[in-house]
Amino acid sequence: LKPKVRWLKGLGMDDSQVAQTIVKFPPLMSYSLENNLEPKVESLRTYDFTDDQVVRALASCPAILGYSSRRLERRISVLQASGLLMNQSLGSIMVITDSKFASRFE
Repeated sequence: LKPKVRWLKGLGMDDSQVAQTIVKFPPLMSYSLENNLEPKVESLRTYDFTDDQVVRALASCPAILGYSSRRLERRISVLQASGLLMNQSLGSIMVITDSKFASRFE
């Protein structure tokens, strides 16, 4: 538990955001830092998300970290290619079904 809390705080979350993130998405605490959480956050940073944007996205929809890296990267790539990436809530684009995503953005 403590390594994940330290990691979330290291991203820039305050105590309240850490608590809300864990309450909203308890499975987060069972995920591997090295093999799941850190690579996904690094992936977001490669798409020019600032640390503040990453923190806000994870605090509002921590389930983002539960989706596959492939899904996350594919959807971000589609939105980036169409110039819509920064106009969308990361949480909202991850939770919709593949067919809804395709009909709205592809």
